[in-house]
Amino acid sequence: MTGASDREEVGAGRGRWGRVLRRRSQALDSFAVAGRNPQLRLVLIARLATVTGRWASAVALAVYAYGAGGATYVGLLAVVRIVPSALAGGLAAALLDRVRTDRLLLAAGLARVFAIGAAGVAALSGGHVVAVFGLVALESLLSTMARPLQTAALPFLARVPRELTASNLALTTIESAGMLIGPVVGGLLLAVWNAGGVLLVTAATYLVSAILIARIPSWQRTRPPATGPAKPTIGTIEGIRAIHADKRLRLLVGLYCVENVVTGSLNVLVVIAALDLLHLGSSGVGELNAAIGIGGLLGAIAGAALVGRRRMASGFGLGLVLCGFPLILIGVAPSVVPTILLLAILGIGVTIVDFSAVTLLQRAIHEDALAKVFSVLQSCFVVSIGLGAALAPVLVAWIGIRGALLASGAVLPVLVVLLWSRLVPLDTSEVLSDEIVNLLRSLPIFAPLELPALERLARAASSVAVRAGETVIAEGEQGDRYYAIRDGEFDVFVAGALASQLGRGEGFGEIALLRDVPRTATVTARTDARLYALERELFLEAVSQSPPSADAAENVIDMRLGSLRAGLATV
Repeated sequence: MTGASDREEVGAGRGRWGRVLRRRSQALDSFAVAGRNPQLRLVLIARLATVTGRWASAVALAVYAYGAGGATYVGLLAVVRIVPSALAGGLAAALLDRVRTDRLLLAAGLARVFAIGAAGVAALSGGHVVAVFGLVALESLLSTMARPLQTAALPFLARVPRELTASNLALTTIESAGMLIGPVVGGLLLAVWNAGGVLLVTAATYLVSAILIARIPSWQRTRPPATGPAKPTIGTIEGIRAIHADKRLRLLVGLYCVENVVTGSLNVLVVIAALDLLHLGSSGVGELNAAIGIGGLLGAIAGAALVGRRRMASGFGLGLVLCGFPLILIGVAPSVVPTILLLAILGIGVTIVDFSAVTLLQRAIHEDALAKVFSVLQSCFVVSIGLGAALAPVLVAWIGIRGALLASGAVLPVLVVLLWSRLVPLDTSEVLSDEIVNLLRSLPIFAPLELPALERLARAASSVAVRAGETVIAEGEQGDRYYAIRDGEFDVFVAGALASQLGRGEGFGEIALLRDVPRTATVTARTDARLYALERELFLEAVSQSPPSADAAENVIDMRLGSLRAGLATV
């Protein structure tokens, strides 16, 4: 017979398993969130096509370069691809002064189809290696330009914060999967064709991506065309200034760049560790990199659970620790199986850092600067990875491979400990922002606004606690705020008579702001309540810049005035 303590233990076990299953269900659901948005779904499929083609071409180009000039040409190929990538962000930021983001993204996508396709034709026809490498450099430039533009587009395509977070997680997962699938595809194609043929297949995947991106409606407001002489550097300067002006951005960008330096060093340290520390031979290099890729896929599950918890900044910090601490353990006690497992954990950290950092940055950057800031950041990240790759051999020569692993691994955990007190408050602000965004999205006036505009309103909104019987606005006074009701109930009086009642999820105060007239009614709290208040200038700016929002506001005013008249008629 089962005792009471046994039943309690069984019940507790079931409770634990129930929580695990619920979390896994929430994690799986978060992947479907982005797919339910038609525009985000197009972006995900486009990225999958691009990533698969890019990694397949990387294998083909390495084989082509080795056949053309041995290891020297393989190294030259890396330079040919990295240098244009470092310049691409600044060029994109400069072009954004003249070209709309969506049009530049499509143009870069189409141009890279022809660049990699022409490289494939040149390789097939026996063209000079210089021509092939030149076209590959152009493709690398265009691809690196397109990536930050696509990242900057996501906040405009997402309808609520959870969609934005889920889409970033899905894209990071696709990148990790591409590291595994793309080389396999490239290897299979090389078995039946040659490097030039693989590049043509890559061109086809790029074309699919461009067609999908072209189907996405424009997400950027049309602006007056620029006049006067071009200023090719102003976009880059604006991006740098936007980062410098916001302490949150400085913190996130700084930590993310350091993580990229560590990742760049890891690309070199893995090779040296496989050959000289673990003595695995050349095949071991692939095994260790595969462990990181598999960890990246597992990181998607951990990341999905993080989406449900809405603790993005804390998750970012945890991911940074996971990107560094495994290297410390490998340096302390190098062994084959533990190293593989530790690198898988590191891969989990890389996935968490990538999607959480991008999401935090997207939500912190003003919508007008998104494309320029991400273009500048793209160049920063490429340079950071290159810096890490350059520093790694210096560290190995100075303190040995184990010392280099220890030093590289210690940087991120130490920084997280030192800056934790600055990271944690970001969680509170993001959770509050989510709540306000969802409330504003439910109001007809703000429903047509894009997510970045709602995020800006949410960050600027002030919380107002109101006690029962307290008057929020008085008939005849000058209007200076719009109020959204988080909770509580309110009475609306016109000429001293009760005209209507308002509750959670409704708003008031728009008539005086939009019509520039004194308050048309008195609003008094029936119960204790909490409001979110938007200042006059910010409210008017948000509504006036969106014609659908302005139309919705006029409809709300007409209905509100009609309701007030009807209410008075029955008194």
